Amino acid sequence: MAAAIALAERGKGLTGNNPSVGCIIVKDDIVIGRGWTQPGGRPHAEAMALEQAGPAVKGSTIYVSLEPCAHESVRGPSCADGLVAAKPARVVAALTDPDPRTAGSGFDRLVAAGISVERDAMAVEAHASLAGFISRITKGRPHVTLKLATSLDGCIAMADGRSRWITNDAARAHAHVERARCDAILVGAGTVRADTPKLNVRLPGLEGRSPRRIMLGSGDAPEGWEAIRTPDAISALDCNSLIVEGGAQTASAFLRAGLVDRLMLYRAPIIIGGGKPCLGDIGLADLSEAHGRWQLSDTRMLGNNRFEVYEAIPCSQA
Repeated sequence: MAAAIALAERGKGLTGNNPSVGCIIVKDDIVIGRGWTQPGGRPHAEAMALEQAGPAVKGSTIYVSLEPCAHESVRGPSCADGLVAAKPARVVAALTDPDPRTAGSGFDRLVAAGISVERDAMAVEAHASLAGFISRITKGRPHVTLKLATSLDGCIAMADGRSRWITNDAARAHAHVERARCDAILVGAGTVRADTPKLNVRLPGLEGRSPRRIMLGSGDAPEGWEAIRTPDAISALDCNSLIVEGGAQTASAFLRAGLVDRLMLYRAPIIIGGGKPCLGDIGLADLSEAHGRWQLSDTRMLGNNRFEVYEAIPCSQA
């Protein structure tokens, strides 16, 4: 299952509003097929793996990071029907599909055909991999990552606005990898007008994975950009994942609206003093409200810069 989830990562940012799924087919302890969701969302991971395995799939074990879809589509047959026709002995899945068009009926179809089904294998890891798709289905909006690149004292620029460069080459390259794994990237209208940022992926071999560019605020968006007026309007973007990169005002607006699911912090070992802070008012009435909202999920060094990831703690657990 770990291999299937790793394969799913290859499709991140390329599958539109479809989930990026991974699939591994094993028979007699040998991998005979593997696949992941292709650009645009089709073919699905199971279809790719079944094609590779061919007739040998009969009697095999199939590992898939999400329940095989059970609904018909004009773009292709359901994966549950494809698996039934292929006749594996067992299907091991990490997560039940939250899409109400499937939501357990894929498993039911397999069981009815005499195929053994095992659920919830490495569910936590698969949930993290599919966080964008799950958010779009269950919350009606993309999963939001807020990226901040700051000095030790929390500044994103000098007082006059100069910010090139606070972080080092390794940190900036890492941030571009994160862009390549996301569907869309957003900055505020002020940042667009002042800096005309490209917001593309500038790593060799990944240039074609640049995300959609979104401007938050009033006014016309530049050519090649989309515009929304308020943070809540991200629900209209119809995508799985969004990175928010632009400016203290924009970052604060998303935090104030409770729309940040993941905080990605790059911190350089410099002190600016009197510079532009990374955040403004996020609507806290008391210091006690700041506690219990974030949980560290990853930290590492990128050269002499520290990278940290914090996941938002659901209000019911805070």
